[in-house]
Amino acid sequence: MKTLLAICIFSLAPFVSASAPAAAPPVSTGVSGEVLEAKDVESYTYLRLKTKDGETWAAVSRAPVKIGARVTLENVTVMKDFESRSLKQTFPTILFGSLAGAAAGQPGAATARVADTADIKVPKAGGPNARTVEEIVTKRAELKDKPVLVRGRIVKYNAAIMGKNWIHLRDGSGSAANDTNDLTVTTASQAKVGDVVTVKGIVRADKDFGSGYSYKVLVEDATLQP
Repeated sequence: MKTLLAICIFSLAPFVSASAPAAAPPVSTGVSGEVLEAKDVESYTYLRLKTKDGETWAAVSRAPVKIGARVTLENVTVMKDFESRSLKQTFPTILFGSLAGAAAGQPGAATARVADTADIKVPKAGGPNARTVEEIVTKRAELKDKPVLVRGRIVKYNAAIMGKNWIHLRDGSGSAANDTNDLTVTTASQAKVGDVVTVKGIVRADKDFGSGYSYKVLVEDATLQP
């Protein structure tokens, strides 16, 4: 899926917020470095890292990270001109990601998990606003800023990134060839890969965050039900 969590980009939590930040696509490999400085806020830990390419700042879900420790970030998204109101500091460049090896449900566990997407067939949700994944993607202009109900299986999950959990939802409709089989959803609800859930949220279409990074369609501020 071309979109992500960083996803990101996304509605910001009160502890970490930005003024129209620009986001780049996720880094394909992890970023490793020595922790030179660590700053905790309520939901996040900011880390100043010494990497092979020089010093950089990073943010992960709050975790007990010690100065001098060597850490690796996974599922990294680069943010430009990011303002942290809690720290009263603007970072020209900062990395958002998850600490490698963090256990699910533990501090720093903003890890992405991916499920087998073969042979997914989930019955369509019932109700007046019920849609399939394919319908939401292909009818995004018609459904823009409207509530929808969609049922599917979570095939990818990124927790606690920018104050939201990011999921990829599939129900067996659509096609990978034209990117109509996968729907990105942001939610405050917790879930796990493999869960079949009913999602209720608002459709956002053709949302451009700058720097050439945009979403064709996503469902925001969603609630999840089994």
